[in-house]
Amino acid sequence: MSAVRYELDGPVAWLTINRPDARNALNAEVREGLFGGTRRFNEDADAKVLVLTGAGDKAFCAGGDLKEMAATTLRVPPPDFAPQFGRNIEVEKPTIAAVNGVAYAGGFLLAQSCDLCVAADSARFAVTEVKVGRGAPWAAPLPWLVPPRIAMQLLLTGDPIDADRAYQVGLVNEVVPAAELHDATQRLAERIAANAPLSVGAGKRTVQLIAEHPLADAYEEAERIWRPVYLSEDAQEGPAAFRDKRPPEWKGR
Repeated sequence: MSAVRYELDGPVAWLTINRPDARNALNAEVREGLFGGTRRFNEDADAKVLVLTGAGDKAFCAGGDLKEMAATTLRVPPPDFAPQFGRNIEVEKPTIAAVNGVAYAGGFLLAQSCDLCVAADSARFAVTEVKVGRGAPWAAPLPWLVPPRIAMQLLLTGDPIDADRAYQVGLVNEVVPAAELHDATQRLAERIAANAPLSVGAGKRTVQLIAEHPLADAYEEAERIWRPVYLSEDAQEGPAAFRDKRPPEWKGR
């Protein structure tokens, strides 16, 4: 049985870590499977949105496989140790984390790397590295996602926060009953997939600008990003479809 499954549900690709008995921990096979599944998504013209989740109802991903780390005496993980969207593997299309249980350490990393996050009400989030003497350099963007003092608390205590608290501090977009997680995430992904793809891609890049540029430069870069969208065929198709009272037919150009 594959450690990572890739399944297409309409325009939505579901990438599932499939080690529920090991709390979906990130061993070498899972890490390779996540990189391979992400590359497959990038190349899949039928897939408009990627959903990353874990098998079972206990863990989204409990982090790195500590038994494997002990066996290999892993010291400093390389930057490409596990997929970090936008850092060591580019993903232009939207990504959603569907967090079905604990998202600790490397599991937190995966949820943090996605553009959006939907959590089951049973989900828990923690940066647990301080409890096992490991490091979390991947947490550098965390103070951009949540208030700095929340990031500090997560990093210094290693204590978990529940789904409601994660929603309160802006780490999670939506909290739903565990039994509804798949359907709620699928609906969100389909709403995104129904929109003009060039506008969706430009919107994703725009959100990241303020983390990378001073405000004046971010405005200038945003103008550059959105200009091809204004000049596209889809920019004419949208108003025409509204006028004609019909669904738009996006071409992505």
